[in-house]
Amino acid sequence: MCKRIGKSVLLLLLLSLDSRDCVASPNNEGKILLNSVQAWAVKLGTELYHFGEFITRKKEVQESFKSAQIESRDGEKLVQSMADDIRAMMELKISAVKRIVEAAENMAFDKQNEPVPEDFQFYNSKEMEEPYDEVSITTTPETDFALENWIARPPTKNAYLYQNPHFSNIPVNINFSSVHVPTNVYAWAPEVIKGIHWSEGLDTHFINNYQSDPTLSWQYFGSSTGFMRHYPAMKWRADPVDIYDCRTRAWYMEAAASPKDVIILVDRSGSMTGQRRDIAKHVVTNILDTLGNNDFVNVMTFADTVEEIVPCFEDSLVQATLGNLRELKLGLDNFETMEIANFSAALTRAFELLEIYRNNSGGANCNQAIMLVTDGVPYNYKEIFEKYNWKYDTPVRVFTYLIGREVADVREVKWMACANRGYYVHLSTLAEVRERVLEHVNVLARPLVLQREKHPVVWTPVYANVTDPKVADYLWEQRERAEQKERFMSQRRDKALFNSEKEQDRRWRITQMKQGQYSELGNSQYQLMTSVSMPVYDLRHNEMRIARLLGVAGTDVPLSEIQALMTPYKIGVNGYAFIVTNNGYILIHPDLRPVFQQILKPSYNSVDMIEVELFDDDRGPRNFSKELTALRKEIIDQKTGNKIMNVKYHMDDMKRVSRAKKHYFWTGISDSPFTLVVTIPENYGRHRITPPPTDDIHRLSLTSKNISARQYLSDKWSVHPDWLYCRHYERTFSTPEEELLYFLERVAKPGWRWPAKPRPPEHHKNKPGHERHNNGTPENKERNKVSNSTPRNEYYCDHGLMQALVYDARNTAWFNKSISDSASEEKAAEFIQRFGYIVAFLSTHSGLTRWQTHPPKEHDNDRPEFGKQWPKSIDEVWYRRAVEQHYVDPLSYVYSVELSTEKFPLNVSTAVVTASHAVFHSDGHRKAPAAVVGFQFKHERLSEWFENITSSCEHNKECVTCLSDSWDCYLVDNNGWIIVSEDSNQTGQFFGKIRPDIMTALIEDDVYKPVHLVDYQAVCFREKKTTNPASMLLTPLENLRLVMAWFLATTVWFYNSIATGLAQASSYSFDDEFVTTTVSPLLDEEGDEGDEDSYMSKPTTKNAERDFEKLVLINRTRPTPCDREMYLYQLDYNNLDDKLNKPMMNCSRPFYAQLVNYTNMLMVVVNGLCPKEEVSISVDPTEVQYNESLPCLKHMHPLYRKQPTSCIRNHTEESNIDMCGRGSLPHKNFYWTPLSIVLLLRYLNI
Repeated sequence: MCKRIGKSVLLLLLLSLDSRDCVASPNNEGKILLNSVQAWAVKLGTELYHFGEFITRKKEVQESFKSAQIESRDGEKLVQSMADDIRAMMELKISAVKRIVEAAENMAFDKQNEPVPEDFQFYNSKEMEEPYDEVSITTTPETDFALENWIARPPTKNAYLYQNPHFSNIPVNINFSSVHVPTNVYAWAPEVIKGIHWSEGLDTHFINNYQSDPTLSWQYFGSSTGFMRHYPAMKWRADPVDIYDCRTRAWYMEAAASPKDVIILVDRSGSMTGQRRDIAKHVVTNILDTLGNNDFVNVMTFADTVEEIVPCFEDSLVQATLGNLRELKLGLDNFETMEIANFSAALTRAFELLEIYRNNSGGANCNQAIMLVTDGVPYNYKEIFEKYNWKYDTPVRVFTYLIGREVADVREVKWMACANRGYYVHLSTLAEVRERVLEHVNVLARPLVLQREKHPVVWTPVYANVTDPKVADYLWEQRERAEQKERFMSQRRDKALFNSEKEQDRRWRITQMKQGQYSELGNSQYQLMTSVSMPVYDLRHNEMRIARLLGVAGTDVPLSEIQALMTPYKIGVNGYAFIVTNNGYILIHPDLRPVFQQILKPSYNSVDMIEVELFDDDRGPRNFSKELTALRKEIIDQKTGNKIMNVKYHMDDMKRVSRAKKHYFWTGISDSPFTLVVTIPENYGRHRITPPPTDDIHRLSLTSKNISARQYLSDKWSVHPDWLYCRHYERTFSTPEEELLYFLERVAKPGWRWPAKPRPPEHHKNKPGHERHNNGTPENKERNKVSNSTPRNEYYCDHGLMQALVYDARNTAWFNKSISDSASEEKAAEFIQRFGYIVAFLSTHSGLTRWQTHPPKEHDNDRPEFGKQWPKSIDEVWYRRAVEQHYVDPLSYVYSVELSTEKFPLNVSTAVVTASHAVFHSDGHRKAPAAVVGFQFKHERLSEWFENITSSCEHNKECVTCLSDSWDCYLVDNNGWIIVSEDSNQTGQFFGKIRPDIMTALIEDDVYKPVHLVDYQAVCFREKKTTNPASMLLTPLENLRLVMAWFLATTVWFYNSIATGLAQASSYSFDDEFVTTTVSPLLDEEGDEGDEDSYMSKPTTKNAERDFEKLVLINRTRPTPCDREMYLYQLDYNNLDDKLNKPMMNCSRPFYAQLVNYTNMLMVVVNGLCPKEEVSISVDPTEVQYNESLPCLKHMHPLYRKQPTSCIRNHTEESNIDMCGRGSLPHKNFYWTPLSIVLLLRYLNI
């Protein structure tokens, strides 16, 4: 037998021998070591089990549920009940919008021709004051550019705002609405201020709606002139800049016009250079911003030939998702101007493509349009329109955009639009693009307005409150600029620190975040919602027929309000409900992850259901099975059905994986584009726990006099913060627990009545009229209260959930007693001392969580309370894993530690181990999960305990143990993560990262099963093409010349802009192509200059410059949607003993592994003297490399979608409308243009 000698000496000896040779007496030593490992695993598992039983008092918990009933879970009834509740809620929102629409149309009809008083004031959202600010009601007059001169306007009204929990704690005033005007719109333009004036009367209807349904969220009316009146009034935040325009939001666009197929033709002939090219790009970008998920589009450029801006979109239209629109916008940077424009080929190509889609009922299957962007046409191409458009009753509208100040005859361009039911626009500056481009929305809305009767109800896909998707790129660029500046300044301040390990670790973390190795941060700063909206028509009979769209009215519906109606407690653990749109995209899903590093993902609102419902097959990325696509089609078609499928799903931030058989139930939500789906685990999801009828809350009050249900809730407890127990319309509470106690007191009082449904009450008729409110000054003590009465039922509850919670609370009230009260103090002290017990907890199916700390009255201030950190009961990872583990071994506990990485190891001195165990209640052959019990204890104690057990042998005092330098011992969980290692820095890391050779052997032996997962919501970072930030060395005279040239050019441009009446050109206009991507790294996010010396200190030799750039310069990137794949691992318990009880084969199999009894842990003992095989295994996600970009790949493999049912594309009276175009504003530069030329010629000495 080998003696214990230094590992280094033995390693040298081993290397001198054939690896097939035995170290010494392999058979004898192997037999003894295997017996030892088995004994260690049994002893460790048994002691942990007894400790867990004692600390959690599992038997008492099980006894607590003995009176509970078990009922079958009927998935079909469950999904139908939820759909009915959601539909009832949606009807309330639609009813509110209908009243706004009716009121707006009547007010506009009666008052739109009334003159606006000269002293008229309105509440401007951008000028509202934050809470507790000192407000002067007579504010500084607002000024703006007029066409001829500066005009002072009356001050806008102001008022106090106060935080309102119902509106996400945003400061609001519910006594009136306020108005948001886009930056590029002049608030005092005649048509705009006229609309602001007459729409002020909508306040009465906003307030009455809110009184009738206190769950109502933001209400608004978006005008076709640009302003938006929203209720309640609020301060509009420009964060980072205000680029909001209601007319480009989904709720406005989809309500204003039926779905459309659009082909944009961009002239790329040689004359379209310079500013004309920039304006053309800006026109296309703004047109794309007006499209939504139900629209289809393509962009083509033409000169001598016609080419798609994105080559893979050739001869097709693509769905106008955020991802596809982004791809088209990026493609605009690539086209070059050359040759002569072939209009005939371009128009023919567009008409033929649209005809194909029209004949095949593809695309939007409703409106069709061609948008022509050019600087002039030689003639009108009447023969093409006769051939392709006129003989079919003009199915394709033509919109023409003439670019440039000095253009030739505009008659031909205008005729092309007027003869084809379109609109002509002349554009000469960038500033006027947005407003003029939006004219096409009003034209497409004409058939809607002319028919007058139908007001289509539109539900939007998921979106994030007022955040514009384009801001994502801007925010990311600002972040990279800040990082670049920090690197320069850090290198300037202290080169030694810059090259230190700490600084390198920080840079490494940023790199890993870009590679997707770190968790996606929460989306708490974004409120996800859908909206319901309807068009508002101008009903006036004008002398000249214009069929004018007044705007769109709508209201937001936070997704949290819909989720509250999904009764997750009825679905149970590891089950969930989700909603799918007509396009197959997710509206609500627990795996919808819209945010990456606190920034919205580029395609967050077009995540397909088959990208989150991962079916368990061996197919590669995006190779979806026919069975899956057939299920998806049935769901989209809003049929009612059910199906059992094998699925795989991730947990713990995509670090763990599980596989299960789940039962899907689905049904359509009537009169909406949504389908509700409920998925339930097949094995333990068939039954659920319910309280017995004798445990009614009222009966409890009668039989237990002077005892309120709230008395069962004391000390340390919490409830699920996202579940609807009871909710008050008006009153707010600081915590869910405070709210629950309030209602438990009310339940015990006489006269309590349960609301009929766990949803908002129906609308009340014959509401009293609304009286005029004041402006919210501090003197008004009732300043922020609606004056009329609130509904009689001022609260709503989920009766079933409240009953379940009270039953759980009463039957587990004993859990608050000290553990020593139920056992001998000596035994309790012994266990506590040995294991370092910190917390024992109990969490039930009703969302109730209780916990005890040790010592009872002490708490580690650095560690949050258990129930505050993990309050979500059945949704917590330790709860879900414990229930799954019950079907592996009903006696076992699930152990876990916080996961870590090699660069950032876990601090084991403060780390804790969490153990959880599922408690099932049985009734004959039926059983259901009732609760999960568990405990936390110090990781240091588990390590000590593990070392003590593995350092001795019961049968042979001379045996080798884990104390030997020759052996490395580990505890690894069922997903391959290290719980205990001799090297404490390895705790929480993936075992395959530490010992890839051993993990590979375990995989080959089928001990661990690899599970292939694809993250279809990932974000990758593409490098931008940037120029070298270094500049030429300039002389002082050259610098002065450049400054003077800039000053002169800026002055000339400024006065030209004023003279042409286009002062709004100075307004901020945000777009992708106008965000500088090659900003000097010395500029921070505000554009301030950094320290020039730090930049000038850059080395000058080529080698030193390369080293400097590698260390200091960051790679500028752009967040891009992508797919990432990974392999996660799961312990395969089938025939596990046979797989593990194998002899050690020297260095060809230098390890033993044994399952630790009653746990999810594997004990792995490795011969540390054997050389490690060079293999690689990782759980880190890697990008899936396709031959095409992701948008192209999706386009080439289209998925089924259901077209919207509403389509209003023409009206017989539209032929009477003559308005079909607007020219650019009159040029008044007869003085400044010659002066500009003279000044420039003199300066350049020409």
